[in-house]
Amino acid sequence: MALVAPRICCLDLDTFFVSVERLLDPSLQGKPVIVGGFDPERAKDSKRPLRGVVTAASYEVRVYGVRSGMSLTQAQELAPHAIYLPTRHDVYTPYAKQVRELAENYTPLTQVASIDEMFLDFSGCERLYHKPCDDDADATIERVVRQLTDEVQSRIGLPSSAGIATSRSVAKVACGLAKPRGVLLVQGGAERELLAPLPVRKFPGIGPVAERKLNALGLMTLGEVADADATLLRKVFGSTTRAIQRGLLGMGHHELGRERPAFQEYDSFGLTLGSISHEHTFLEDSRDPARVEGLLCSLCERVCWRARGRGVKARTVTLKLRYTDFQTLSRSRTIRPSASEFEVFPVLRQLLQRARTRPLPLRLIGVALSNLGHHDEQLELFDELTQVHQAVDEVRDDHGFDALRVALSKAKSKKPRRTKFARRT
Repeated sequence: MALVAPRICCLDLDTFFVSVERLLDPSLQGKPVIVGGFDPERAKDSKRPLRGVVTAASYEVRVYGVRSGMSLTQAQELAPHAIYLPTRHDVYTPYAKQVRELAENYTPLTQVASIDEMFLDFSGCERLYHKPCDDDADATIERVVRQLTDEVQSRIGLPSSAGIATSRSVAKVACGLAKPRGVLLVQGGAERELLAPLPVRKFPGIGPVAERKLNALGLMTLGEVADADATLLRKVFGSTTRAIQRGLLGMGHHELGRERPAFQEYDSFGLTLGSISHEHTFLEDSRDPARVEGLLCSLCERVCWRARGRGVKARTVTLKLRYTDFQTLSRSRTIRPSASEFEVFPVLRQLLQRARTRPLPLRLIGVALSNLGHHDEQLELFDELTQVHQAVDEVRDDHGFDALRVALSKAKSKKPRRTKFARRT
């Protein structure tokens, strides 16, 4: 029985956040656009730098050196003429969901890698999709993937690119080379030829630290890494050396494996791996207790909502603080399994009170739930709290997360909890 050749497709939405903003506001087409958290009033004052990082940059602004992950302050220096927009996660997620649902019509094996990237396994689909006009099996799969990207554009309005190869890593590299709005298929056996001239950072798993170490050894391209002595490479990659070199020869993994959420609100139901976290950088360093506590409540509410979406509860709650001098600390506590902000927030508030031992303002605050599991002990299925969360989550499913939010009482009280739901209008 002949083995089925792996055919992995990496589908990536081009400048996803920018593309969605352009879909909602066509006047942004062709203009330099940067998406990232910012304060519009602060942006009007050139003496006050923007806070946060670039989450997406259009191709028109990338020519000036702006890249995702760059600080907005640096981006503003490179491209002061760009249009700066706030990041709106609740707006983007439904579009990502539409793309995923469309892609799942093409193959039953898919895996979400992030909000704008997913892998699809077309192995063995050649006979299913074959047409007389196809020269060979490669042509069949390439045609079908082009059809998919065309459908993403025509039905949803978003540009996308795709790479097809025998392994996940090469498919991802091919996808990057196909951008913007292209499809690139790498035939089995041609991986080395494609990868050899590329800079070392182009290969998944080689980050900035590894890049510096490789360059220090005189290895600038992926071809040089593939040919290097394994003993030398172990100084950089350690136990993963063999996997890296095999990947550069096209012998990397092709199994999609178990899906893990790679973006803050893209959670697989029932998943207990990892943690659920959110953090926020203040637009201006803050020491205002009410402002800090209000944001803490908001972050708590979001992680608990996500935990309920997964169908899990957390045994560990963690608070993260970063002061204006960049000192960062975290405090954790084990709790009875919970996914309710009414139970988790009082714990976070106590952690905050005990952790705030310095008079300096805060720059960042974060919340994480971990030690996740399907815990049902000591809870009745239809108790009052469960019914409240079910009703709230149903409203959010229909109208978005911000449709209902928890409002902190401003009344002074020694009670550990005074919260209520408030409908956004």
